[in-house]
Amino acid sequence: MTGGPYLDPAEWFATLPSVYLAAGALITSPGGEVLLVKPNYRDHWALPGGICEQSEAPHEGCARELLEELGQVIPVGRLLVVNWTAPGGPRPKSIMHLVFDGGTLLDGSGIRLQYEELDEFRFVEPGEVTSFLPPYGAPRVIAALHARADGTAIYLPSGEAPQP
Repeated sequence: MTGGPYLDPAEWFATLPSVYLAAGALITSPGGEVLLVKPNYRDHWALPGGICEQSEAPHEGCARELLEELGQVIPVGRLLVVNWTAPGGPRPKSIMHLVFDGGTLLDGSGIRLQYEELDEFRFVEPGEVTSFLPPYGAPRVIAALHARADGTAIYLPSGEAPQP
């Protein structure tokens, strides 16, 4: 089987578009506050998680990032959000952000931050996440909260707000 009329499979696959892949987790307190982390290499906060490595399954990348960043094994639950973002600025390719359900932590006492990358963490009321997150990150957290509450998964294209 060939990838196209004149290409061998390797050449054909090389012509296909590719994307960057990131995976994070929605983790909340028993009261419903959202766990956010403050990377030391950015001005804004984020959900715990990060870029998946080459050939790493997204849920495995999420689990690895949670262990690295928070110092805890946190079970990665179901997929809540798929957020596609178009290329922009210095990033030449699209990026897919996947948000998984990271469950509930009783408190932050077991968190051991990866201080090479993170300055702090905090639990934030859902209504306040937009004041901590950049404009492109807030919609995926809001969508993740809706998806968890509704038992659904949400596809969130670039620049769109989640539907109530």
